[in-house]
Amino acid sequence: MTTLAPSMTKDQITVWIVDMLHEMFELDKAKITPQSNLYSDLDIDSIDAVDIVVKLNQMTGKRIQPDVFRTVRTVQDVVDVLAMLLQADNVNEKA
Repeated sequence: MTTLAPSMTKDQITVWIVDMLHEMFELDKAKITPQSNLYSDLDIDSIDAVDIVVKLNQMTGKRIQPDVFRTVRTVQDVVDVLAMLLQADNVNEKA
């Protein structure tokens, strides 16, 4: 799995998330869309969600705040959270 980079687009982050979910939970990539609900469509439970957060923390080097991740319901929500974190890195690097 490639590393997340501040310059990644949302489309690239989406591909990365699909690959991550496939690797972590052996999900069919064809069933993972931006609109997929993590819980009802992909059968992710609360323990799996914690595993996802840990993985994202490791891959970004940032700590995703629990209250932020509680709002996540879809794959697109995960992409948006990561894009926000990576963009913050990108802004900090340019400053």
